[in-house]
Amino acid sequence: MAKILIHNTHGKDDVERASLAFVVANVGLSSGQEVTAMLTIEGVWVATQGYCDGLQANGFAPLGELVQKFVAGGGTLWVCGACAKPRNITAEQLIPGAQVVGAASAIEALANGAQSLSW
Repeated sequence: MAKILIHNTHGKDDVERASLAFVVANVGLSSGQEVTAMLTIEGVWVATQGYCDGLQANGFAPLGELVQKFVAGGGTLWVCGACAKPRNITAEQLIPGAQVVGAASAIEALANGAQSLSW
């Protein structure tokens, strides 16, 4: 089993890129890999309650469904604390399964062999 770190920096600003990150993350899970989605910059909003409602890129399932499928499938959902703070996002606003982490978590994952893809 490989460790995969999917890095998403997008939300409403580019729903297609945000969706693609979770499509790839879900494919990783379905192929038996250990997948973590790291949300940074505007991507941190994706993990907040209600944010994904009504967001759907052409040709993709709704973003909220992609995110929920990822969490339900055993994916790890990390929200960058340094990115959440200036946006006034707190842990209480996050969807179940999401957690605020620091940069050390991403560095540790990469140092332990996680392969990374970014959107």
